[in-house]
Amino acid sequence: MVVVGGGLGSLARYIVGNTINSRLSVRFPLGTMVVNITGSFLIGILMILLSQRLVHPNWRLLLVVGFLGGYTTFSTFEYETYLAIQGGAYWVCLVNVLGSVMFGFAGVWLGAALGQKWLRIPQ
Repeated sequence: MVVVGGGLGSLARYIVGNTINSRLSVRFPLGTMVVNITGSFLIGILMILLSQRLVHPNWRLLLVVGFLGGYTTFSTFEYETYLAIQGGAYWVCLVNVLGSVMFGFAGVWLGAALGQKWLRIPQ
């Protein structure tokens, strides 16, 4: 389950990141940020849904550990931030770090809130 999900997540990361970066030829690593924020949103939804419903544990392995583990890109985020600093693009570094962390957390929060709403769990 982890291998299948991880392969699909990695493929999704490649497609999403490259599609965004090829359409917007900017210096900022927007594709990686979008992947990390959407991955954060998805883990928020999935962990609520999977922990509140009696589902087979393989779904968590497939979707959270596998797919989202392959989809999100923390190491890529860190390396792109390093490259920005090395290239003197301090504003890129600052926006990348603050944007990824703040919007990533907002994605988890929003995903969890939606998951709880769908399951009608009091907040």
